Amino acid sequence: MGLAFDKYEGLGNDFVVVVAEGDDAVGRDAVRAICDRRFGVGADGVLLVLPPTSSGATARMRVINADGSVPEMCGNGLRCAALHVARSRGLRAGDLLFDTDAGLRPCRIEDEDARGLVTVDMGVVRVTEEVSLEVDGDVWPLSLADAGNPHAITTRQADRADVDRVGPRIATHARFLAGTNVEFASYREREVDLVVWERGVGVTHACGTGACATVAVGVARGVLPRNLPVAVHLPGGTLEITITDEGRAIMRGPATHVFAGRWERKA
Repeated sequence: MGLAFDKYEGLGNDFVVVVAEGDDAVGRDAVRAICDRRFGVGADGVLLVLPPTSSGATARMRVINADGSVPEMCGNGLRCAALHVARSRGLRAGDLLFDTDAGLRPCRIEDEDARGLVTVDMGVVRVTEEVSLEVDGDVWPLSLADAGNPHAITTRQADRADVDRVGPRIATHARFLAGTNVEFASYREREVDLVVWERGVGVTHACGTGACATVAVGVARGVLPRNLPVAVHLPGGTLEITITDEGRAIMRGPATHVFAGRWERKA
């Protein structure tokens, strides 16, 4: 019968959502085949929606990147998983609580008239240290942050060729034992222009945790305000990120159902 799935995207960051009973429902080889954009469904990753393990949680989300690696968290993916669960339950407005590998994440659904907006409390983002790494003889200053997964943010001017060249070198640098996501950011008053090289994926249209980490760094530097929404402009669209006095990142953005189908592995 094949594997039933739903395809979602959050600002162009796209996922295959599978409702399953266990973490091993879709193996890593199958994930790589499903995410292949020429021979598979095509996606940045697979989201498993699983029974919760924490008391009071609605469901659990596990993320598997297109290369088969498993990140701790995915903000755009969580909005997609939350909207899928909400619609499957007929919930057009209200709250859900998701179990993730980065901890519990409250989600608020705003889906009246199929708006597909989801607000997520992404938890406290820790801005940790400033480092400089050399890549091909160039020094790249980086602000490190933890948004449930690792991020390295640079404000050095970079074009797309720089992102494609430097992003994977920093993401896999020996300085980061588990790898890191890499953000190329430009700050303005209550706005950020952002391109992300996502660990295990490459350049994506959007990265929710990357947007949260980047705004948290801007707040720590004093170039962005606390307790006010900041517009983060990514290639796929704009996310609204607010950093509270406690350092919590509140992310608001869209999720969209693309299609449903069944995937069958080719012999």
